[in-house]
Amino acid sequence: MRKHPTGTKPVLLRRRTLLAGLGGIGALPVLSGGAAQAQAPAYPNRAVTVIVPFAPGGSTDFVARLLAQHLSTRLNGNFVVENRAGGSGTLGHGAVARARPDGYTLGVSPTGTFALAPFLFEKLPYDSEKGFAPISLLAGNAMFVCVHSSSDIKTYADLISAAKAQPGKLSYASAGAGTIAHLAPELMLDMSGTEMLHVAYRSGGLQVQAVIAREANLGFIDTVTAIPYIQSGELRALAVTSVGRSPQVPQVPTLAECGLTGYRATNDFGFFAPAGTPPEVVRQLSAAAREILAMPEVKARLEAASIDIYAGTSEAFPPYQAEEARRWGDLIRRRNIKME
Repeated sequence: MRKHPTGTKPVLLRRRTLLAGLGGIGALPVLSGGAAQAQAPAYPNRAVTVIVPFAPGGSTDFVARLLAQHLSTRLNGNFVVENRAGGSGTLGHGAVARARPDGYTLGVSPTGTFALAPFLFEKLPYDSEKGFAPISLLAGNAMFVCVHSSSDIKTYADLISAAKAQPGKLSYASAGAGTIAHLAPELMLDMSGTEMLHVAYRSGGLQVQAVIAREANLGFIDTVTAIPYIQSGELRALAVTSVGRSPQVPQVPTLAECGLTGYRATNDFGFFAPAGTPPEVVRQLSAAAREILAMPEVKARLEAASIDIYAGTSEAFPPYQAEEARRWGDLIRRRNIKME
């Protein structure tokens, strides 16, 4: 982390010279060197826009709004979420990269945007490696492998048997091409040696409705969206994509437990500023985010949605991004997945 620049050294006049120059003017208060320098206004001193690169609803929006609400209180400012959907998250993420690097435009983006998009798109409207100042890896959640509650597919073993009996006939709905809800099933197919038809929708909300309406046979649906439907009995969860079981639905096994040893797919949420944002602002935001995620009421809300808290530092974020990019990039090349 770079040190805050010290600025220019103030010029101090000797007391005798100063008094002589003042002549008959009455005594003035002596200013310290620090007070003599121009003071930058406290951050934030106007509204801060937090861009979510997807439509309202879903886990990214949920995490971003919870963060913005508490940043407003903790930093005595006004942090406002703005949804800019399109391009599998690249439209909104690009808007962050192109914004003025003054701390007044930030973004919360998921794994699909910051780790998958560079391998899916031939050309992005921003530099995914140099366009951002990473603030923190905030949190992450898994997905449930869901079918309609009336489906004949009752277990993961049933799903694989049906897929092998009808190669390419079963369909899975995603929250958009290039999202983690698209790539997580592809990882399952790759590891299980099966094939299914991908049907992309424009949001997580439309994805879950497609499974409920039986327009698609299944979907990898994020925990925030899926849990209410699982608890109401509208959806049946066959497995969960995390390393461990969900505390909210502990009866649902992990895909690793179902036979896909080493399987892991989570939708993680990164907090970003444009590259060139002052380091002291990045440090302030990173520290505030960690403090917010440690608050009991925030932890309770995230845990109720089966979202794991990471609360990482700005220094730890880039190595994580590199590892996720390597892992998913290998899958994308192996499966020859491309965005049209």
